[in-house]
Amino acid sequence: MRLLLLGGTEFVGRAIAEEALARGWQVTAFNRGRHDPPPGVAALRGDRSAAGGLAALEGDGTGEWDVVVDTWTGAPSAVRDAARLLAGRAGHYVYISSRSVYAYPAPAGLDEDGPLVEASPDAGAVEYAEAKRGGELAAEAAFGERALLARAGLILGPYENVGRLPWWLTRIARGGPVLAPGPRELPLQYIDVRDLADWVLDAAGRGLGGPYNLVGPPGQATFGELLEACVAVTGADAELRWTDPEAVLAAGVEPWTELPVWLPPGELYDTMYGGDVSRALAAGLRCRPVAETVAATWEWLRQLGGRAPHRPDRPPVGLAPEREATVLGTA
Repeated sequence: MRLLLLGGTEFVGRAIAEEALARGWQVTAFNRGRHDPPPGVAALRGDRSAAGGLAALEGDGTGEWDVVVDTWTGAPSAVRDAARLLAGRAGHYVYISSRSVYAYPAPAGLDEDGPLVEASPDAGAVEYAEAKRGGELAAEAAFGERALLARAGLILGPYENVGRLPWWLTRIARGGPVLAPGPRELPLQYIDVRDLADWVLDAAGRGLGGPYNLVGPPGQATFGELLEACVAVTGADAELRWTDPEAVLAAGVEPWTELPVWLPPGELYDTMYGGDVSRALAAGLRCRPVAETVAATWEWLRQLGGRAPHRPDRPPVGLAPEREATVLGTA
């Protein structure tokens, strides 16, 4: 199989590249060249947000591919231009989208037929949800039933450049009392980036098209199991101090940003952690235990000296030590 990755050097793209290489696929990555692709990946350079930025993909001698995987998050018009260019030279187009394309609030149990945000494939810079939905429309306009829309939820695992699980691991590795927002039994819904990569390549190889909620089943792990796995893998002398969500919120601590991954029960929690994923499970999605995700992420962090990369277009996450101490009463 011949794979063209639009992106392919960080997080999701890198995991897909490594999985494709492990399968013996021929992999080409098209990107701006800010990061090197994994060894064994051919590189094409270009900035798709600039005029003439797709030149490296043009021309009869450039190549043809069985599968294109596009991880783009910006202006939908960039997806439109790439998909149009490749429609006659690629068999399948996978767009890594997001469950954010559903109109908010998305009730628990919502499947792929739920209401969507309004968006345009011709738009320039727009908000994240509109950008992802516009990208979906652009992929479908060029590839029709050959377009696979992978609506990912929370993605964790090695190479994470948003900082959510890396922050918890580095915080717990410091040891001492740790603010653990409750309830401990709070069910999570996420996907390991390697499981995402495995499913995407399988599905594209089988010719699947249309939208799929690509995330594990609700409750595949609890928040307590996630943090306890962090304690176990780091071997730290850390004490998880479980705190009622009402007390955390009353202290002014921001869910999701100051305490990554965590959302208190309510409307946003249902939207993020209650998606129906029966379609993806029926199409072969397999999800590894949370302990494996945590262990692999910790090993990757240790290889980097404990300092994870961070996307410049995303704000930093995590609770400042002095804020945590104040909430815990240990200041």
